[in-house]
Amino acid sequence: MIVGITGATGIIFGVRALEVLRQLGIETHLVVSRAAEMTRAQETDLSREALHALADHVHPLGDVGASIASGSFRTMGMLIAPCSVRSLAEVANGVTSTLLTRAADVVLKERRPLVMLVREAPLHAGHIRNMLAATEMGAIIHPPVPAFYTRPATIADLVDHIIGRALDSFGLAMPGMKRWGEEA
Repeated sequence: MIVGITGATGIIFGVRALEVLRQLGIETHLVVSRAAEMTRAQETDLSREALHALADHVHPLGDVGASIASGSFRTMGMLIAPCSVRSLAEVANGVTSTLLTRAADVVLKERRPLVMLVREAPLHAGHIRNMLAATEMGAIIHPPVPAFYTRPATIADLVDHIIGRALDSFGLAMPGMKRWGEEA
C-alpha cells in the first residue's frame, strides 16, 4: 500500500494509517511532501526518522523513478492522508510534479483504489470541481469527517474510525473498529 502524507493539517491520519497497516501486516511505501514535514513538526512530537520508521519503504519526494512511479509495480492502491487541496488539484488535473502525485496518477491509470482524505474547509468551487474531476477518474474523496454514533471519548477514537472507514475502501478491516449497529 502506498501512503502519501501532504502538508494539510491532520498528519495524525497518515501516522495512524501506517500504524494500522503495520498491525495488519500490509507492506507500506511512504512518500511525504515538503509541506508535510513542516506540519509534522507543528502537529506532533515525531521526528522525521520516527515517521519514516513507521513505513516499510520510504521514497524521496523527488524520486520520480521510484518503484511506486510505475504501473508495473503492483500495489493495493494509495491512501493520501491527509490530502491537501494542492495535491488534490494536481491529481485532478493530471499534473505530476512530485513522486506523491505521480504515484497517485499511476494508481488511477492502473484502476487501483486511490483514497484521498481531503482536508480543507470551507471549500470554494475550484476545490469542489477538483473533487469531482478526481472522482470521475476513479479516486475516492474521503474527507476526514467524524462519526458520533460510535460515541467517541477521545480524539484517538475519532481518528481510528476515520482511518478504519478509509481502509474499508481497500477491503481491509481495522481491528476493533466500531460500526453502525455492531459492538466493537
